[in-house]
Amino acid sequence: ISLQQISTQVFVLSVVFKPSSRMAKHICCTGGAGYIGSHTVVKLLEAGFKVSIMDNLMNANPKVMDRIKEITGQDVPLFKQDMCDEKGVEDLFVAQKFDGIIHFAGLKAVGESVAKPMWYYENNIVGTLNVLKAMEKSGCKAIVFSSSATVYLPCEEPLDESKPLGCSNPYGWTKYMIEQIMQDAAKANKELAVSILRYFNPVGAHPSGRIGESPSSYPNNLMPFVQQVAVGRRECLSVFGNDYATPDGTGVRDYIHVDDLAEGHICALQKALAMSGGCIIHNLGSGKGASVMDMVKGFEAASGKSIPYKVVDRRPGDLATVVANPAKAKADFGWEVKRTLEDMCSSAWKWQSNNPYGYEDAPSS
Repeated sequence: ISLQQISTQVFVLSVVFKPSSRMAKHICCTGGAGYIGSHTVVKLLEAGFKVSIMDNLMNANPKVMDRIKEITGQDVPLFKQDMCDEKGVEDLFVAQKFDGIIHFAGLKAVGESVAKPMWYYENNIVGTLNVLKAMEKSGCKAIVFSSSATVYLPCEEPLDESKPLGCSNPYGWTKYMIEQIMQDAAKANKELAVSILRYFNPVGAHPSGRIGESPSSYPNNLMPFVQQVAVGRRECLSVFGNDYATPDGTGVRDYIHVDDLAEGHICALQKALAMSGGCIIHNLGSGKGASVMDMVKGFEAASGKSIPYKVVDRRPGDLATVVANPAKAKADFGWEVKRTLEDMCSSAWKWQSNNPYGYEDAPSS
């Protein structure tokens, strides 16, 4: 508070308002130590939220916690809690009294879900039910759910939120089923606010190069393969088909910078916290497509490296083009992508070149 004398009779009292940590909304990110979660935690802290992470670290590395502190200067509590432990989740939520949840936690490898469907259904769905029940017990009324564009039926037109739904693998069906569970929960509990976000293809890394995508096993997506070829971990990239009806014959997808995606979560969370209840659904994508070869060339330009590749057979079920129509997110909470393909590739290269094995140490020769 400052007191400024304007004249002998008049004083102006000016108050500089800074939200204290006591007043800041407390947000729990389940799976917050993972790729998208860790970038969202950074954005939450930058936006003035108090943040805790609940993560069993099955698909994450504890080193990310020190990296988050390096970037933000803040210690974030990590609760090493499995969401499938109902009592453990409930006790944590009751003790911490979270104001909102961003629910990233879940198994997410398509191929693995086909091989181990029971594990995927049990982990993803039972874990989410435990989170929702713990929210009810602890009086938490806002949740943002990390869903996926995989819930849409195959479609080569830009996908808006009204397009028909349907999945081709157990991973996708767990997302679809959880969306339905959350919509039903919001109908039954008029005070529960649910925001469902359907992602397209997140890539890139924080501009510091300190956090990024670090697949713990075989990568599920294009960019980690490209990055691993660039740092010499793989000999060459396999391109699945070059005879699609696209400008260069390779598959076109909607890639989104992970920091744009993280900012989308902040917009969705702020909307959910302001709602008195109900369920909203939004796509998070760029609305623009880039081909496999666009991404390869972009990464070559960013890294100064040549990316050797070989064309192999198409994968069954792959479409020529899959892109989002993200207009609803812009209309409802003012979100749109800011970062370019060049930003995606240069940030990914900074991360991968400084951390060739992600958060892991290089294997001893």
